Formats: sequence, structure tokens, C-alpha cells
Amino acid sequence: MKVIPVILAGGIGVQLWPKSREKKPKQSIHLIGEGTMIQNSIVRLLPMFELHDIHVITTLPLIHSLQEQLPMVPKGNFIVEPQAKNTATALTYSSIVLSKKYKDELILVSLPSDHLINNIGEFQNFLELAINVATEKNMLVTLGIEPTRAESSFGYIQITEKRYDLEQFYEKGVRYISNFAEKPDIATAQRFVDAGDFLWNSGIFVWKKSVFWKELEQHLPDVFATFSPLLDVKNQEEFTAGVQYAYQVTRGISIDYGILEKSKNVLVIPSTFGWSDVGTWDEVHRLSKKDVKNNVLEGDVVAINVSNCLVSTNGRLVSMVGVNDLIVIDTNDAVLICQRGDSSSVKDVVDFLHRKNIQQFL
Repeated sequence: MKVIPVILAGGIGVQLWPKSREKKPKQSIHLIGEGTMIQNSIVRLLPMFELHDIHVITTLPLIHSLQEQLPMVPKGNFIVEPQAKNTATALTYSSIVLSKKYKDELILVSLPSDHLINNIGEFQNFLELAINVATEKNMLVTLGIEPTRAESSFGYIQITEKRYDLEQFYEKGVRYISNFAEKPDIATAQRFVDAGDFLWNSGIFVWKKSVFWKELEQHLPDVFATFSPLLDVKNQEEFTAGVQYAYQVTRGISIDYGILEKSKNVLVIPSTFGWSDVGTWDEVHRLSKKDVKNNVLEGDVVAINVSNCLVSTNGRLVSMVGVNDLIVIDTNDAVLICQRGDSSSVKDVVDFLHRKNIQQFL
């Protein structure tokens, strides 16, 4: 059975403004380590998959920059959405495109394009197990990350220790899911970690194409009814028009909320590879190498009596004296200054720019 990875690359990453912009979002920029996030997403798949089997789904405004960054990926492997409508729609559309391309039953592997993963060999081992489970059990499978701290910016998955029919997979760590939890406050996150039966939601999913469509029909019947007729459309012009219409009338909803939180047919594999969704500047500071005063200083920075700061500048000198716990991001045309611990509120800046229609900074 053919296994096809699909990398979701249509998001913006608004909490990493001003570096992450609509035309060059989070997955296309360098944040930590070597390469951009989407380049690293491809590289860690290469030992497991051939390049001609790796696909990327994104939106029209982003396709050119992504193809420039990923010249090794065949251009025909880029699936272009007419507009961003969240992950349930993206995965439904990509499933249709891949059904037409490969004809037979598939195992689909859905991966974010903008997450940090360490211990690549360990990641590949867990992903291989997920593929085996999805093949054998005809269920939706996700990788959960064993939490190392209370974290309020991640979603959580609660597991149950009941074996049911897991057989040998139970001994390999596979578990049924009891509940999904949205991003909690820090006190609730600490209770989750103390309870010992919660995992971070990695956003990595594996399933048979046929299983996905059954779950889609059951839990998102409106999306199923809109998109499923496209499976039988052979004329390219009619197909393109049908896709445009489907995106216009379909509500945007995440795969987590639309299917996974409702389904009783979901398994999770507790995983121990290093992982982060790198969703805020606070998380960038936590993950980055620091100096003796706990600072992360990138570019031309003069820091005197400064501690616990993240400063990044691109070509302009930034001088700081006698401050601590600040985030300063300078991109030549925009500067962000915020208190460490409050970088999740950066999205409010982006919302303000949208409301005022200040497009040049978006």
C-alpha cells in the first residue's frame, strides 16, 4: 500500500510577526538551527520517502516562494488551495487530488510545515509505527508528545490505558484517546502534566484514505457532500471550477475539532522525540542557545546590563541598556517590542493592522 506524506504549508504564523508575513510566513523563514522550517520538514522525511511521493499543500500567494525554497520537490507535487480554509478542508482537497493521482488505496501522512523536531531517527521510528498501526487497525492515528513541562500554548490529548483490541500494539505504546483539550491556562496545563495521562497534540496524523472519507462523511457531512462529487470529475476545467465553488461554500474548520475530537476511532502513540510548534517568540527564546545572561542576541546588538531578552535585528544596530525580559524583533520596516511572557498577544497587533487595512506591514 502506497504511503504519501502531505505537508500542510498554508498557515501564516501571526504570533511571529513581524518576521512572519502573509507573503513569507513562518514556515518560510529561518528561526532556529539550519534551514527554514519547511526545508527541515522535507529533509527529515527523506530517509523514509522518495521525493516524488512527498506533497505540499498551500495557497496561491505562497506557492512561488515555497517552490523557490524547495526546488527538489517536483512542481506537480504542490497542491494549491484557492484560499485558506483550515486543515479539514486542506486535507479533504489533498485527499481528492492524491486519489486521482494514485488511484489505489493510500496511507496518508499529514504533517505541519512549521514545527521543530529533534531526534530525527526517533521521530522516524514513531512515524513508522503510526503507519503500521493505521494499516493494520483501520483507524485514525496521531503522534502525541510526552510533555516535559506545563505549557499553555499547546493542545493536549488525554489517553486511556484500556487495551480493547490493540493486541501487540499496546505493548508498543499505542493507546486509545479519552479526550482532546484545547490550549489551557497555565494552571490547567500543570494539572494535565501532574495527572500523567495527557500528551501534547503534535498535529501529525496518519490514516488510510478510505478511513478518512468514512470519518469525514460521519462527522463533517456538509464538507463531504460538497467535496465528494469532485472525485468523479475528469474534465480539468470542470474540476477547477468545482474546487473553487467548494472552497467558497465550505466553512473553515480544523481537522482536530471537525473530526478527531468527535470520532471514537482514534489512536495515539505517546512519543518522546523533541518537538515544538514554535508558535511564539517566547518559545523561540526558550529553544534558542543563550549567553551567560540568558539572552538570545541575533544581528548587530549592543546589550549592556541586559538579561533574559530575545533580540533579533536585520542590518540595523539595536542598543539596549539596563533592561530585562524583553523581546525586540527588528525587520527594517517594522519593530516589535514586548514583554517576555506576553508574546502570544502579538496576534493582536496583526489584528489591528488588518482592521486598519495597513497592508504594507502584513
